[in-house]
Parts: sequence; C-alpha cells; structure tokens
Amino acid sequence: MQNLFKTINHRMNGLVIHFVVTGVILVMAAVLIVWTDFFLKLVIGLLVVVTAYMFFYLAYKIWWLKKQIEKFLKK
Repeated sequence: MQNLFKTINHRMNGLVIHFVVTGVILVMAAVLIVWTDFFLKLVIGLLVVVTAYMFFYLAYKIWWLKKQIEKFLKK
C-alpha cells in the first residue's frame, strides 16, 4: 500500500514540475507578445500547441494512475 502512495507521490511531483516549467515558458512568451505582432502570432500558436500537449500529457498520467491502481488492487 505504501509503495503505491510513494509512486503516486513521485508522479504527482513530476506533474507539478511539468506545469511549473510550462508556466515559465508561457510567461516568457507573454513578455515577447508585448513587443511585436510576429511574436503575438507565434505565442498564440505556441499556446495552442502547449495546451494540446498538456491535455495529452494529463490523459496519459490519468491512464497511468488508473493502471497502477488496478495493478495494486489485483495483488
């Protein structure tokens, strides 16, 4: 039981780090938006791509967590 919680805690920490890094990238992109129209278009495109990536990553992590819980409950 403790092994499951340790693994989930480790994965949650990775998820938090992932979101912090994504946030930092978006803040840097927001600074670039202020200066030129080209960067505005670039950042909006980047925002769409990052949002899509976050949804895929979140879906993968939820699927992984579901598999870990199923594996734990079958033992």
